[in-house]
Amino acid sequence: MTGEATLKEVIARLGKAIDVLEDAVAARLERDQDYGEAEAEVQRMNADRARLAQELDASEARAERLEEANKEVSRRLVTAMETIRAVLDR
Repeated sequence: MTGEATLKEVIARLGKAIDVLEDAVAARLERDQDYGEAEAEVQRMNADRARLAQELDASEARAERLEEANKEVSRRLVTAMETIRAVLDR
């Protein structure tokens, strides 16, 4: 009976070891999945960052064009006012 009891103990320990191994594999798979999701989120964030950088560059270029247009309008207004003053002073 000792051999039979020992065999049952060995089988029980083997079963427990297999359970522990299955739990470890499941935890590893879950971590890998979480890592994959995190990696995908980082890629989405990088794509958003690149898009936002392009939009910012375009906005800055537009702001510069508007500033130049504003300067041109101001210059023309000054010229028009000076012309009007010159005509009124005659």
